[in-house]
Amino acid sequence: MKCCSSDNSPTKQMGFSSVFLWLLLIFFFCFPNVMTVQAFTGTYGVNYGRIADNIPPPSNVVTLLKAAKIKNIRIYDADHSVLTAFKGSGIEIVIGVGNEFLKDMSVGEDGAMNWIKENVEPFLPGTQIRGIAVGNEILGSTDVELWEALLPAAKNIYSALDRLDLTDKIQVQTAHSEAVFGSSYPPSAGAFREDVLPYMKPLLQFFSQIGSPFYINAYPFLAYKSDPSHIDINYALFRSNSGTYDAKTNLHYDNMFDAMVDAAYAALEKAGFAKMEVIVSETGWASKGDPDEAGATVKNARTYNYNLRKRLLKKKGTPYRPKISAKAYVFALFNENLKPGPTSERNFGLFKADGSISYNIGFTGLVSSSPSLPPLSLRVLTMTICVAVLLLKLI
Repeated sequence: MKCCSSDNSPTKQMGFSSVFLWLLLIFFFCFPNVMTVQAFTGTYGVNYGRIADNIPPPSNVVTLLKAAKIKNIRIYDADHSVLTAFKGSGIEIVIGVGNEFLKDMSVGEDGAMNWIKENVEPFLPGTQIRGIAVGNEILGSTDVELWEALLPAAKNIYSALDRLDLTDKIQVQTAHSEAVFGSSYPPSAGAFREDVLPYMKPLLQFFSQIGSPFYINAYPFLAYKSDPSHIDINYALFRSNSGTYDAKTNLHYDNMFDAMVDAAYAALEKAGFAKMEVIVSETGWASKGDPDEAGATVKNARTYNYNLRKRLLKKKGTPYRPKISAKAYVFALFNENLKPGPTSERNFGLFKADGSISYNIGFTGLVSSSPSLPPLSLRVLTMTICVAVLLLKLI
């Protein structure tokens, strides 16, 4: 008798592939949030700020980005002219919900749904909206009411996206400033502020569940500007230097950018989120500043952005997370002449207002709007030949 024959087992009858499929279905049913959307292609992106009255129109910006082969862009709102211009461009864009909308969005899902139906849904799928940034630099700011509104607003936006079956295409996220940290040096000492933690931990828990990274605005320029006598500018600019040593982790750092990213990883680990990825949502260097803004020169801006781009294109990790490629959005695409604050705020652009490069890091500026015309030197030569021919006929 073969009462226990393995030939009649469910596994044999169904086949291995069928069992594997059932296991996958059970897994994804029990853990519905494990499939997450990636909002960043490659490792290099740029912030497209528009607080200016003299920068190129969005259609020209698309031409500029394509020429520079920049695939990732962040804007700070959901401007319809930008979203329309980017249709069919292949450029992936993260749009922003302004801080002024968060309190209303935190009250209920209707506000979030209305915002998405007005600013997101009409532009899909032609415009590749990959993320929605809920506010900017909320935690650590002076408005504690916004601290309280951030998480419920993010949840309502995600819930609205879920109802529209868009959570597998659009990532919900938010960007933080360095103000959320109580300590960040050496990198292993990275930790969130005690007053921020009660708001940060539930937010991280939610983002962990939906697979969103931790976004940080990290500026070696601002660190150097605040303490130029104690910070080696070569360390801030990725130039050759002796670096710093973290005794706790036994790791050596030869640039401040990596140290800032690893300080964020250390803070996340202490908060219980060691597996969360860190992405730099803003970084850059000013090409001009006020007399008290140390380091704000064209030379330093070019050095930082050239070396940063070269470092990111290598797709390597940081000393503390060597297997996770560092990713960053540079601030900013253009100099923005209407930004308030010190002179540096209006001079972070990789490009000038007319679309020409601020300095050379390998990009080209906007081409002439009349491409049919030959270069000036060729036109002059042609005219000279024509005049010479006419003169010969007259002789």
